[in-house]
Amino acid sequence: MAANIETSFLHSLAIQFRVLHALMMRELITRYGRDNLGVLWLVGEPMIFTLGVTTLWSAAGLAHGGTGIPIVAFAVTGYSSVLMWRNATNQCSAGIEANKPLLFHRGVLIIDVFLTRIALEIVGATSSFIVLSFLFIFIGWMPVPDNLLVVLAGWFMLAWFGASLALLVGGGTAFSPIVHRLWHPTAYLLFPMSGAAFMVEWLPTKLQQLVLFLPMVHGIELLRHGYFGNVVRTHQDIGYMAECCLILTLCGLYVVREASRRIEL
Repeated sequence: MAANIETSFLHSLAIQFRVLHALMMRELITRYGRDNLGVLWLVGEPMIFTLGVTTLWSAAGLAHGGTGIPIVAFAVTGYSSVLMWRNATNQCSAGIEANKPLLFHRGVLIIDVFLTRIALEIVGATSSFIVLSFLFIFIGWMPVPDNLLVVLAGWFMLAWFGASLALLVGGGTAFSPIVHRLWHPTAYLLFPMSGAAFMVEWLPTKLQQLVLFLPMVHGIELLRHGYFGNVVRTHQDIGYMAECCLILTLCGLYVVREASRRIEL
C-alpha cells in the first residue's frame, strides 16, 4: 500500500513538473518570441530599467548624506529588488485573463500559471542583479559585497515577499477586475516608500517608524547591510518581515484556491 501511494505521488509530481515546464516555455515564447534576442530579454529587460535609473541618479549627482555609499551600488541594490516584486505582481495580476484558454485543461490550475510567472520574474531580476553586479564590480563602480550570505538572505526575503504578494493580487483579480486596475497605481505609490531610493537611517524618527511597517523595506535594508557592511546603519527586523510574508502567503493561497472555484472559463 505504501509503495503504491509513493508511486502515485511521484507520478503526480512528474506530471506537475511537466505542466510547469510547458507553461514556462509557452510564457517565454509568447512574451519574448523566437526571433532576435528572444528569451535573453528575460534578463535584458530588467537590466535596461536598472541601468536607466542608475544613469539618471549618477548624472544628477545624487549624494546620500556623505555616507560614502557609491551611487551605482545604491541604485542597483535598490531598483533591482523593486523590479522583482513589482513585476511578479504585475504579471500575476494579468495572469488569469491571459491564460483562460489553458484553464480548460484539467491538469492546468490557476496556481500553475501564477507560479510560472513568478518564477520567470524572479529568475530575470536575479540574473540581471548578478550580471550588473559583476559588470560594475569589474570596472570598479561597485564594491565587492561585505557579506554575501546576508545579501542572499535579503534577496531571498524580497523574492518571498514578491511571490506572496503576487499570489494575493493575482488571485484577487478573479473576484473583480478592479483589483488589476488598482494594483498599478498602488505599485507606483509603493515605489518611493519601498526603501529603494533611501536608507531608513536618513529619515526622521517618526517617518522611520512609518516606513518600517512595509515589509519590503526590511528586505532592502538587510540586502544593503550585507552589501555595504557598517558604512551606514541599517534598520531591519527579519522576524517581522517573515511574519508578514507568511501571512501574505497563506492569504494568497486561500484567495487562489477560492478563485479556482469561481473562475468562469
